[in-house]
Amino acid sequence: MDRPADRTALRPAVAAAVSTRRGVELALLGLAAVITTGALVLVEANQEQELTWALLYLGAAYMALLALAHLAVRKFAPYADPLVLPLAALLNGIGLVMIHRIDLARIARAVSLGNEEPAQEAVRQVGWTAIGLVFFVGVLWLVPDHRTLARYGYTAGFVGLILLALPAVLPASLSEVNGARIWIRLGPASIQPGEFAKILFVVFFASFLVVKRDLFTSAGKHFLGMTFPRPRDLGPLLVAWGVAMAVLVFESDLGTSLMFFGIVLVMLYVATERISWVLIGLTIFGAGAFAAWTFVSRVQVRVSVWLDPFADYNGRGFQVSQGLFGLATGGMGGTGLGAGRPELVPFSSTDFIFTSLGEEIGLVGIAALLLIYCLLATRAMRSALAVRDTFGKLLAAGLGFAIAWQVFVVVGGVINLIPNTGITAPFVSYGGSSLVANYALVALVLRVSNAARQPSQDKRPGTPVPGQQAPLAPLAEASTEMVSRDQVRTPPHGSVRHEAGAPAGHPDQAPRGRTRGE
Repeated sequence: MDRPADRTALRPAVAAAVSTRRGVELALLGLAAVITTGALVLVEANQEQELTWALLYLGAAYMALLALAHLAVRKFAPYADPLVLPLAALLNGIGLVMIHRIDLARIARAVSLGNEEPAQEAVRQVGWTAIGLVFFVGVLWLVPDHRTLARYGYTAGFVGLILLALPAVLPASLSEVNGARIWIRLGPASIQPGEFAKILFVVFFASFLVVKRDLFTSAGKHFLGMTFPRPRDLGPLLVAWGVAMAVLVFESDLGTSLMFFGIVLVMLYVATERISWVLIGLTIFGAGAFAAWTFVSRVQVRVSVWLDPFADYNGRGFQVSQGLFGLATGGMGGTGLGAGRPELVPFSSTDFIFTSLGEEIGLVGIAALLLIYCLLATRAMRSALAVRDTFGKLLAAGLGFAIAWQVFVVVGGVINLIPNTGITAPFVSYGGSSLVANYALVALVLRVSNAARQPSQDKRPGTPVPGQQAPLAPLAEASTEMVSRDQVRTPPHGSVRHEAGAPAGHPDQAPRGRTRGE
């Protein structure tokens, strides 16, 4: 068969074969709403509450919010990954169920003691979900192309640094909660700016590493089979380390410090593929953390509780100990939704919501929940592999790792694998800042995914018709391809064999294994 000389004639057929799969996304969103509503019914039944139509109304309202988000994706990012939004929605729904279950326990306890009923956090969480989806739609609308964020990389880094440092300079009455100065409290409302700074720092480092990649891949000394960078090239890493240590010392926040520096190291590794950067980063962070443990009393308390939470059971180790007892009570299958006692653990709906879930859905349920997180992070990484531009690869990889790393830090703290950090689980824990920021993060992942899956002639207006030469892309927007040495030395299977006197890629070039006269 003769291959057409103009390959652009094949593009409409390829575009027609690409499916947006928005129907799959809508069906999965409906499944997430059904699971959430069914779990609410189980909680009410095990609490011996009267089943009312209010539960169906709550499920219908939740489905309506997700349907609006789906319509926004259909309009602004029609080729985006159809699994990302349903996975985030399912995590959000599971969190709502557990927050509602803890509300019932707190209300029952207040009634038994003759106290006034506390406000229901689940209702507030639904409101924060609506605000988060507004931010979700806003990001999709305001960022039509993720590459435009590269122009504002330094601005994003500066704003993120201000948000990260703001609680440290405010009075303790406006920023300190349980010893950590990571909040900004204005009356009844409070926000955690570090959640938004996390996304801004990912944008900054993705933009910075694209421009300064040669700085991090320059030649250095070889030791133990690895190439280490030159001392004068360690400046950006030392700056990131200094910021992480400042957060750890002045804000007494081990979780945000660990999150920030971990994201920096992984993005450096993705950009350079050098394990030496990771080893250097871990070494200097370990040295800084040891110094902070020596001089900062709050860090000393966290480490001592981590080493032996039962040494001061009725004091500083009470929260971690109660969480471990709750996980042990749940066992493999859990006590059942609504049949446990998660309210006995302090901060059971925020920092320790994983222990609340572990008690009632067991190890099997927690494993399924972690699998959902893994799928969400994996889809972000898949978008990073599929997108063509380097900035998009680093952005999606950084955002996907931010989700996975935060879950590891949270779960590792509550099961006493690492010192407890006090940060919240994405989408599941009660809190407006975390929920809103993570919906904005998901919107950016969908934007990169849309660029990766979008057909070539739809990516930019003014695509030439067949027979016309395509205009050259600007250097800043040109895509890149990774070519291995083996591909350069040995032609791939099925490639064209060039004959003497015939230029490569000539229309009359004969296929491999056939002569010109055949």
